Amino acid sequence: MASKSVHADITLLLDMEGVIREATLSPTMAAESVDGWLGRRWSDIAGTDGGDKVRRMVEDARRSGISAFRQINQPFPSGVEIPIEFTTMLLGDRTGMIAVGKNMQAVTELHSRLIAAQQAMERDYWRLRELETRYRLVFDAAADAVMIVSAGDMRIVEANRAAANAISRERGNDDLAGRDFLAEVAAADRDAVRDMLAQVRQRGTALSVLVHLGRYDRAWMLRGSLMSSERRQVFLLHFTPVTTPAIDEVDDDAVLRGLIDRIPDGFVALDSEGVVRHVNQAFLDLVQIGSKPAAVGRSLGSWMGRPGADLSSLLTLLRRYKTVRLFQTTIRGELGTETEVEVSAVDGEEDQYIGVLMRNVARRLDAADDNDALRQALGPISKQLGRSSLRKLVKNAVSIVEQHYVKEALLRSKGNRTATAELLGLSRQSLYAKLNRYGFDDKGAVAAAADGAESASDDAED
Repeated sequence: MASKSVHADITLLLDMEGVIREATLSPTMAAESVDGWLGRRWSDIAGTDGGDKVRRMVEDARRSGISAFRQINQPFPSGVEIPIEFTTMLLGDRTGMIAVGKNMQAVTELHSRLIAAQQAMERDYWRLRELETRYRLVFDAAADAVMIVSAGDMRIVEANRAAANAISRERGNDDLAGRDFLAEVAAADRDAVRDMLAQVRQRGTALSVLVHLGRYDRAWMLRGSLMSSERRQVFLLHFTPVTTPAIDEVDDDAVLRGLIDRIPDGFVALDSEGVVRHVNQAFLDLVQIGSKPAAVGRSLGSWMGRPGADLSSLLTLLRRYKTVRLFQTTIRGELGTETEVEVSAVDGEEDQYIGVLMRNVARRLDAADDNDALRQALGPISKQLGRSSLRKLVKNAVSIVEQHYVKEALLRSKGNRTATAELLGLSRQSLYAKLNRYGFDDKGAVAAAADGAESASDDAED
């Protein structure tokens, strides 16, 4: 379906002194009568706050040929005030200026809808992250070893940190996935394990059995249960150590550690090799680990953006300057999330410990202003003033503005057509027509949008 031509909501033809000689309203504003504006200075009818902005736009157009976009609350003879965004351009023969305005009421409504959508997405994001973290807390924080094993082929699906340590302290949690569980059990215990699991499959429960795991044949009591997961049955295996291992826990200053644990930014104490010795809860949230013992003893570089490289750079800077500020990197969580952080660190020297503070900067918003880009796109229009009709100039200017906002909507929605149509307040059919007109396709929508303003400028010169 061909889309209708888009026109400005209000167009003012001015002389060089800013006096209104002609005023044109779009059909959507046809109810307003502006005949009384003719012959008056635009700054005199722009309201108390809008007069200064109008004078600056007129002065900018005289000096450079085109003014920046400025929004004013334009009073109308009927008494209503409508937010209008204007830009003013100098006519080619310098006999006057043209001011093109867009009604911003729809944009304000779009902005409100966007904020509401962002807040809903934010709530959903944190709800999902809370569920994932809660599962990891229950699974990883358990002192006993827990393992999920496929009932069909006895392959390990998932294991918590304690289970990984039970088999081999040198092998991480990820290395266990896909391995044959029975191969990790001492050969003398495998028949007993098979019998116990067969009873679990038939009766749903069975007595615990004694098994020995890993290269050191540590003794564990094993019990299991059967459950369904992802269209298959799995065994949930729970290992309880026969003898409780000693836990070395040094608490030199409980008050200080309590304060560190409550710091909202991630804190890590490292040794000289970059191995984690102490962490607070904020750091555990960043790396999505449920308990401190699961993080202690691992290299900090295993979570940083470039494994090994970022940690090596940080340690090199610390050895040279003793302190580091504003070090930028990315922290990768155990559940796959990536968080941009800003790192400050200090070398403890005497006690050979390094203190590292990580601040989450991923949710900082860039104060982006797209007026410069739009102004550059509209620049070639001024070269056509005096050589093209007013109607063609306005049509080309509005076309460039339309492409600019379609581009912004595509960028914000990451190329999703349904979301783009909702942001622009258009039907999907109208959006498809505009995408076809400007040559935006599915795969390269955002990239094509970035070139849209340049293409529109070429059309204007033609």
